[in-house]
Amino acid sequence: MTQERQRALDLAYRALNRKERTVAELRAYLEGKRVEPESIDGAVEELTAAGFLDDARYARRFAEDKRALERWGGERIDRELRRRGVPDHLVEAALADTAPDDELGDALALLAQKVPEPPADDRARDRAWRMLVRKGYGPELAYDAVRAHAGG
Repeated sequence: MTQERQRALDLAYRALNRKERTVAELRAYLEGKRVEPESIDGAVEELTAAGFLDDARYARRFAEDKRALERWGGERIDRELRRRGVPDHLVEAALADTAPDDELGDALALLAQKVPEPPADDRARDRAWRMLVRKGYGPELAYDAVRAHAGG
């Protein structure tokens, strides 16, 4: 193993020790450390084979965490995973586990927490709808959630 490849692995292990990363994030990190492309490829290959880098696992965990902890909707999770360089098919697989009814339930729970009193006027309903859309719920789903929440 060359000295540059060992340096790439050391930097990669240190980066992964701090937080889980996608393949694209790790590549960008190593490029920022001025590691040669061949060494980056070798380090990524080795870490993937050893199970330290797994974009599918990352996407699943990210989606579960953001839904449970920050109550994000599918659209926001989708955007963030793609921004982090997760391949499209893995993003779709991570989001496929959630049924539309589950997402509606999540949106209603978020509304119950953030807007305990059902919105009384158009302005309050619009504010609740915008909050849901910012959290990543689709416009139609957000509309349905606000209507259900206002209905009691």
